[in-house]
Amino acid sequence: MMNELSRLTQPAANRLIASKQTISVSESSTGGLISAALLSIPGASAYYKGGSVVYTLSSRKIFLGLTKEDIEGLEPMTESMALRFAEKTRSRLNTDWAIAELGIAGPTGSSYGVGPGTSVIAIAGPTSNTVKIETGDNDRESNMMAFTKSALELLKTTIS
Repeated sequence: MMNELSRLTQPAANRLIASKQTISVSESSTGGLISAALLSIPGASAYYKGGSVVYTLSSRKIFLGLTKEDIEGLEPMTESMALRFAEKTRSRLNTDWAIAELGIAGPTGSSYGVGPGTSVIAIAGPTSNTVKIETGDNDRESNMMAFTKSALELLKTTIS
């Protein structure tokens, strides 16, 4: 598993190191896998400034300083919501780039009607990018991996 994630991460890590840029992460249903992938590359301390698993409302308030005003008018589990999380993460850790992932890994859906296998991912930085993933699967572990891979691909595409 980590070999595959490291392989996906290497191009983005190379770019971050070469450009002397930094990155931070806030992730939900991936449970730290995005951060683990970024940290699996030798030299990660040159670019990785920190991350958090913001799985609950209280963790989002504490780690991101997220307020009701920050997300006012945004629908849950949307690309615009993920982008707001990425922007808060970038600001909070003072990095060039940030990744945010919000998802429903399964096996059940969310209380606000989003089914399992759904994730929204955003990159905030000099340029921003978002993606919505819908695997159609309710297998928690495979969704966590699919969401992580999608985040790493989005990062590679966005910063290259």
